[in-house]
Amino acid sequence: MEFTGKTVQEAIENGLKEMNLEENKAEIKVIEEPTKGFLGIAAKKAKVEITEKKTDGERAVEFLNGLLDLMNVNAKSNLTEEDEKVVIDIITDNSSAIIGYRGEVLDALQNLAGAVANTGREDYRRVVVDCENYRTKREDTLVSLAHKLEAKAVRMGRKINLEPMNPYERRILHSALAASEDVKTLSEGKEPNRYVSIIPNNLTDPDDKGISERKFNGKDNRNGYERNGRKDRKNNKNDRFGGYRKGGRGDRNDRGGKYGRGDRGFGGRRDSAPRQPRPKTSGFGTFLGNSLKDGDKE
Repeated sequence: MEFTGKTVQEAIENGLKEMNLEENKAEIKVIEEPTKGFLGIAAKKAKVEITEKKTDGERAVEFLNGLLDLMNVNAKSNLTEEDEKVVIDIITDNSSAIIGYRGEVLDALQNLAGAVANTGREDYRRVVVDCENYRTKREDTLVSLAHKLEAKAVRMGRKINLEPMNPYERRILHSALAASEDVKTLSEGKEPNRYVSIIPNNLTDPDDKGISERKFNGKDNRNGYERNGRKDRKNNKNDRFGGYRKGGRGDRNDRGGKYGRGDRGFGGRRDSAPRQPRPKTSGFGTFLGNSLKDGDKE
């Protein structure tokens, strides 16, 4: 809204009084400075524009709404402002586009919203962006995983390294095992690949670099089996050459001759009769569909 006065200060006071605002909660823009004119003729008053200053959360929500429009995602943002943090809950029918793989998109939105909300602030105010209660569900999953790997680390006497996580998720893991009497946790590596290590008190080898958490979910299984349950042919050569295999050639020694024309094991021809020589043909004639008959000359 625009307000006028004989001076800029008077225009500001008039505007704040009418809007019932304190000056520290208003954004003020001077549009025109006052002029006296000539002998009081054509004198102009000061003009200012006053708008209510948006809160940290409101600026973050405005930014997110514009970003979601660019992403072509139909969503609504609910804002809750507390003393030390801002909570923004995104409501949408396309939650997968908002959350992303393991919350990567949601984390990116949260980082950007936090940067906008803290612009111009001397102290940092935490911003949490959530969708379909993902943060709580993820926290429950991480706490459960922490206790599960704690038991395995103690049982094996080995250090276990989890996959890289953001600082917020690493803090959840540290907090989950902070009271443990059997293990300690440590953050290692450099961002963005920093991860949490679970180190048991009964560690057998002080120089143990640790085993990956992925060892326990089958991703790094190298015991002769692939993901789909079939044996790894690379590590089981007997399945490729010899032995029992449907349509296989049997052992090399049983093939009969250099090219294996004899006893070929299961799937091969056993004691087959010698092949009869093929009738001689003319390549050109065969191409035309005419082969040489018995008695013809080449």
